[in-house]
Amino acid sequence: MLVPEKQIVFIEEKARLIRETIIEMLVAARSGHTAGPLGMADIFATFYFQILKHDPHNPGWAERDRLILSNGHITPVRYATMAHAGYFPIEECLTLRKFGTRLQGHPERTKLPGVETTSGPLGLGLGQAAGYAYGARMDGKKFRTYCFMSDGEQDAGNVWESAMFAGNNKLHNLTALIDRNNIQINGMTEHVMPLENLRAKYEAFNWHAIEIDGHNIREIIDAVDEAKAIYEKPTVIIAHTIPGKGIKEIEFDYTWHGKAPSKEEAKKFLHELRTMKGKIESEHE
Repeated sequence: MLVPEKQIVFIEEKARLIRETIIEMLVAARSGHTAGPLGMADIFATFYFQILKHDPHNPGWAERDRLILSNGHITPVRYATMAHAGYFPIEECLTLRKFGTRLQGHPERTKLPGVETTSGPLGLGLGQAAGYAYGARMDGKKFRTYCFMSDGEQDAGNVWESAMFAGNNKLHNLTALIDRNNIQINGMTEHVMPLENLRAKYEAFNWHAIEIDGHNIREIIDAVDEAKAIYEKPTVIIAHTIPGKGIKEIEFDYTWHGKAPSKEEAKKFLHELRTMKGKIESEHE
């Protein structure tokens, strides 16, 4: 798909604003995950503002695309993106993890319209997404199902049961995206439980595999377009990302997997993100 340069700039700016909101909501909550949400902001912005067929004013629209977030702990990026897309006021993001909020620490389907599944235990999302895709094919529905997963949760055996099911049933209407940021809660993925060759593993389960730079908007769009053109198997997009993207001090630092910034750190992080606005514009001049 040929996307105008001004749309790329628009998405990049949305991703920057989403990162700001993530920091603001985490410092208000005083708990939560920082590195993963920041790393996935470009992908979420691209999906909600370019790729997904959805309607913020009608979240239950039957023909909407389904986006399943398997690694629910990065939900601050989903909430922030949904707010910027118009699902609810941005100010509500500051209620993250508060008692009675719709914005739970892990997303709950019945709490917030627009959230497709409740997620918490890692490894469940791909099976849920495969079920959506299989059911859609049975019913003759045209919507597509996307499943976002972390690389660390590839350690879970039920991921591979679901991958085998999807590959065996040739679910071409299913696209999985793996956040390949190389960290998990207690270290680097290749030290904790080596995953490579991740691409070859999915291909062995009859998946079409694509590897991209998860911060390159055009590559994200092109990968999804390629997935839509594959009709005999599901597609997995392995998106190489930088955890903590946008905050140089914490990039690739696994200790920020499940840590929220202090007020002092947040002030510094927000300043860094706000200075990126001019850089985004100058890069496209």
